[in-house]
Amino acid sequence: MDEPRPVWQRMHVDPWLLLGLLALCGIGLAVLYSASGEDLATVIRQGTRMLMGLAVMVIIAQFPPAFFSRLSPLLYIVGVILLIILNYHGTGRGAHRWLDLGFMRFQPAEIMKIAVPLVCARFMAAGPLPPTLPRLLLAAILILVPAVLIAEQPDLGTGALIGVAGAVVLFLAGLRWRYIAGIAAVGLAALIPLWTLMHDYQRQRILTLLDPEADPLGTGYHIIQSVIAVGSGGLFGKGWLQGTQSRLEFLPERHTDFIFAVLCEEFGFIGAVTLIALYCAVIWRGLAIALAAQDSFGRLLAGSIALTLFVYVFVNVGMVIGQLPVVGVPLPFVSYGGTAAVTLMAGFGILMSIHTHRRRVSLFL
Repeated sequence: MDEPRPVWQRMHVDPWLLLGLLALCGIGLAVLYSASGEDLATVIRQGTRMLMGLAVMVIIAQFPPAFFSRLSPLLYIVGVILLIILNYHGTGRGAHRWLDLGFMRFQPAEIMKIAVPLVCARFMAAGPLPPTLPRLLLAAILILVPAVLIAEQPDLGTGALIGVAGAVVLFLAGLRWRYIAGIAAVGLAALIPLWTLMHDYQRQRILTLLDPEADPLGTGYHIIQSVIAVGSGGLFGKGWLQGTQSRLEFLPERHTDFIFAVLCEEFGFIGAVTLIALYCAVIWRGLAIALAAQDSFGRLLAGSIALTLFVYVFVNVGMVIGQLPVVGVPLPFVSYGGTAAVTLMAGFGILMSIHTHRRRVSLFL
């Protein structure tokens, strides 16, 4: 008789991944309380959204990976259609990123964060690996269509990150080094025309990265104040709720894009290393799940979800410490924002589904 399975197995939840995500959410809420000026209402709203995200994650984990493979083309097509509609009827300050349905607003780009790696993993897994050049070109089209539509909003940062999520699938599928070299050469050749196609503020962000002191009270203000906050934390930080850059409102966007600077100021180098170590543990667990997956679709998709989290963290931290341009990428599970939190949890629900729906293999000797 088979022994009864533990509760977490019956719920299709990976306990180590869940613990890592809960720890990140807990740290995020603590730092958000300080960054928002001890606004408990803001923390409650974010906590509610995180609980919604956790519920979505558990629900998604109940479905087998084959369900997501079948769903991926429909999800991709719906996402592209919504992005096209968004270019004509979008709302928002500056960039038209939101679609207003009357009873709610949401960002179609969040759908593509899931749909692009899903459809790319399905497409790559359906053929021989490593992929041939024609299949790579078709996959590149699948990636570029939503990425370009999102960049046109304009939201170059999110468009680039979605492009990276799809590109990670291609890399994990066994992309040959000569193709990688060719892509790099094309990318370098495209830098000049891409520069001319950028909006003025996007070009200014790159110039500001190179010399933020050129306009310390204007375009360079964000980076300068962020670096000051990070450096002033020292080894152990000033203490929770004791940060001056954030409390005195020198640091802009302190509860969203630059919340990592608040953490560094209040918890210092030790706090920053602890948070990054937690991210590394979650990413490592995601990659372990990818390695243990029993088919190409599961391996490619799980690897993409895990490595995309790495890219998000890398870009946000690099932006906050002044090593990358300011592109408006939030810090996963820490920055304030409901839609992004739910999307991230949905991705990890798929990751848990891949792990917990593995077929049991018995060996009869």
